[in-house]
Amino acid sequence: MKVVILAGGFGTRLSEYTETIPKPMVPIGGKPIIEHIMDIYSNHGHNEFYLALGYKGEVIRDHFKKPKKDWKINLIDTGSNTMTGGRLKKLEKYLSNETFLLTYGDGISDININEKIKFHKNHKKIVTISAVRPPARFGSLSLDGSIVTKFKEKQQLGESWINGGFFVINSSFFKFLEGDKTVLEKEPLEKVTKLKEINAFKHEGFWQCMDHKLDKDYLEQLLIDKKAPWIK
Repeated sequence: MKVVILAGGFGTRLSEYTETIPKPMVPIGGKPIIEHIMDIYSNHGHNEFYLALGYKGEVIRDHFKKPKKDWKINLIDTGSNTMTGGRLKKLEKYLSNETFLLTYGDGISDININEKIKFHKNHKKIVTISAVRPPARFGSLSLDGSIVTKFKEKQQLGESWINGGFFVINSSFFKFLEGDKTVLEKEPLEKVTKLKEINAFKHEGFWQCMDHKLDKDYLEQLLIDKKAPWIK
């Protein structure tokens, strides 16, 4: 399947890096996070990519000038100020009449893409979203008075689920997208929710977005410790 990656945001919460490069180009272990994301899809046999560029898109264009592996990479300028739904709308002509994969350019996971595609086909809904548990930002301690009885590393938070990206979407979804100001996560997804045309694929494994420097440092440390779950 074709893979769309939204790669045009400003990444203001990572401003120490994104003043000069777009967020998807922030490196994890010396490689841009967007390449880690592409590796996840490629490891499941999906090698045709459509990158929706925006802020500092020329940096991504320059990076992918040379061929990468056996990937077919299409770079589409969707505008610096376009919102997520608007970016996807600009790619409609490349994706009409087919089911495609979509994710954000700042989140990685050990999700099984092909199992999710199978889930999507079996449930026959317009959209399948990845439901993930948000990771805690810090570890926790169990105490007996002032004595530490247990030290826990970062864990998932409770029973809550959040949107983890890694969508599977039918092309009929484009009718819910309008102009550049359309935010994917608002009206479009709210409308298919009301129609009961969206299913959640629950992923209990690893998922981490890179919103802050702490997130980047955490992902870097996983690579250093050779404990990065998304690496195959």
